[in-house]
Amino acid sequence: MMIQRPDQRVAVFIDTQNMYHSAKNIFNAKVNFPSLVEGVVGARMLSRAIAYVAKSKTGEETAFFEALLQNGIELKIKDVQEFSSGAKKADFDVAMAVDAIAIASKVDVIVLATGDGDFVPLVHYLKAQGVICEVASFSESTNAQLKEVADALLDLSAEPERFLIMARKPASRSKTSKSKASDNEKPAGLRNIRITY
Repeated sequence: MMIQRPDQRVAVFIDTQNMYHSAKNIFNAKVNFPSLVEGVVGARMLSRAIAYVAKSKTGEETAFFEALLQNGIELKIKDVQEFSSGAKKADFDVAMAVDAIAIASKVDVIVLATGDGDFVPLVHYLKAQGVICEVASFSESTNAQLKEVADALLDLSAEPERFLIMARKPASRSKTSKSKASDNEKPAGLRNIRITY
């Protein structure tokens, strides 16, 4: 594990689709994105956190987008491409790489929240520029070479209770009202609001 210094400026780039599918396939859960950002930044200074998200025609993800924004996570939105075969795709690899390269000279650390091996060349480039490059992902679904080239790896699978929101059974009425009361007592902000996707 790399030594983290409080004066390090950190930028976080979140491959939302990769994170969503990994959490769903491995844990049947959803990612707690504010906790992810908090976990990778630690005591360091957050310069920017950007989530790359796909927008469907139905707009069902609007509440999710608003929750990310309320927690200080910027959005880069792309429409989902639908092919005649019925397949859907929203690929952000190039956009994430271009943004990371553009901001590299302004930060000390770049965290890529993804397990996608397509980012290995980007990690090599960033490290050659003197930028510390860390990866946050689920170990089980992370490309082996990406693990190897990253300066540090935060394995989200190691702390599922921190980084994931598990599917819950319907609560009884008394438990639900108690939960709402405790949520109201929490201060707003990155550390206390759960976001799901």
